[in-house]
Amino acid sequence: MLWLIAAVFSAFFAGITTILAKCGIRNTDSDLVTALRTVVVFLGSWFMVLLVGSAGSLSETRSESYLFLVLSGLSTGASWLCYFKALAIGDINKVVPIDKSSTVLTVLLAIVLFSEHDNLAIKLVATSILAIGIFLMVEKRQDCRKCSGNGWMFYAFGSAIFAALTSILAKIGIAGVESNLGTAIRTGVVLIMAWLIVFIKGEHSQIKNLNRRELCFIFLSGVSTCASWLCYYYAVQNGDVSVVVPIDKMGILVSVIFSYIVFKEKLSKKALLGLCLMLTGTLVMAICT
Repeated sequence: MLWLIAAVFSAFFAGITTILAKCGIRNTDSDLVTALRTVVVFLGSWFMVLLVGSAGSLSETRSESYLFLVLSGLSTGASWLCYFKALAIGDINKVVPIDKSSTVLTVLLAIVLFSEHDNLAIKLVATSILAIGIFLMVEKRQDCRKCSGNGWMFYAFGSAIFAALTSILAKIGIAGVESNLGTAIRTGVVLIMAWLIVFIKGEHSQIKNLNRRELCFIFLSGVSTCASWLCYYYAVQNGDVSVVVPIDKMGILVSVIFSYIVFKEKLSKKALLGLCLMLTGTLVMAICT
């Protein structure tokens, strides 16, 4: 069950990534941070490919695998675009719950598409608990922006659907491909999309104004993201997506703990209950696998 351990490490490093960003990345545009961080992930993933010696299998990789890995990368980029567009024109209190529903959607798709029917009743109950926990974790904040119609809803659902497809497509594409190599190929697609967005929005001009402190934290968060992605796609390749994805999302637990220790941030009772339910649902899935 090494894939379960990999999923846990994926969650841990994902949580660390959030903390590193909060500690030191304050003045740099989020799209540029994503693009720079993806450079580190790309280099790190290809370093792992060279380290394990799987680069030689590039010519042996099936065209179908390339197709689904590329589609997975494109889904990641599409999810980012839809999410930030939804936040730009909609109410954050409505956008975030829809986006978070991608976890539940991924689990349900994995059950249907990959026939992950072991302990199906327990999985469905755990998924319901997880969904309630996600809803409770969303804090109500005041947002003074005027929402223009229901266009935001289209983008919010798009974000959730593409986020779910990212894992599903990766599971298909990474079959028969060494997991580090699959991660590296997919990351290349994300890298191209991230920098395309930066140049389209004209944010590349900010690079020359970056200070060393923020660059250091961007680099560290990139290393952490790379470790998370390598562990995640190993787990996706070798385990049940319906279990891996909820465990990966528990990176929020790491973020909450470090936020409390470092920044003295506390959750409301409602959010704490939601976190406990998310943890309960995830543990039930993992234990019953």
